[in-house]
Amino acid sequence: MKNIQLVGLILVVVGSFLPLVHVPIIGNWNYWQVDHSLAFACWIFSAIALFGILNNSQKITKIFGILLILLFIFTIFATKYQAFSYFSFLPFKSWTETLAATVKLKWGWAVEFLGALIMLFATKKKI
Repeated sequence: MKNIQLVGLILVVVGSFLPLVHVPIIGNWNYWQVDHSLAFACWIFSAIALFGILNNSQKITKIFGILLILLFIFTIFATKYQAFSYFSFLPFKSWTETLAATVKLKWGWAVEFLGALIMLFATKKKI
């Protein structure tokens, strides 16, 4: 199971460099371009999860798998909120919603969540 968890960890780390958000005119952003501190937190959580995987500590791996999923969910909500607040200067709410909807989530999130879920559920069952 250790190898499967390592694959999940690799997916999380590689996923942070894949396109996560598409901003019109600017292009695709990865985790570092979305927010430096959130990307750093993702990599720190991944490093601690790697420590748990290498030391056969299922508890550490599960805890940081859950923390990574929560971090990803928080980042998605924060990105959407930031898009709405960025266009809040517009006089009509419909314009704000239309322009905020142009900021799209990309396929990199699927890789991030898949990696974290693999880390979370690929554990040995103790008999």
